[in-house]
Amino acid sequence: MACDHAALRWRCRRGMLELDIWLNRFLDRHEPLNALDCAGLLHLLAAEDDQLYDWLLGRSAAPEAWADLVLRIRETR
Repeated sequence: MACDHAALRWRCRRGMLELDIWLNRFLDRHEPLNALDCAGLLHLLAAEDDQLYDWLLGRSAAPEAWADLVLRIRETR
């Protein structure tokens, strides 16, 4: 299944400006995403903004399934 990058970029638009910038910077640096990263990011984006922000800041641990992706996103800050 191919990753719809335009739809993914739209889903990265969040209610928190810091997340918008962080997630879009990740996409800018890593597009095109492979199918595994695309699926992982879609699942990650289902989280609430506050939870996602805490994971990216390292305030709380991300679920193990997403820990590697969260770390990669965190590195683009």
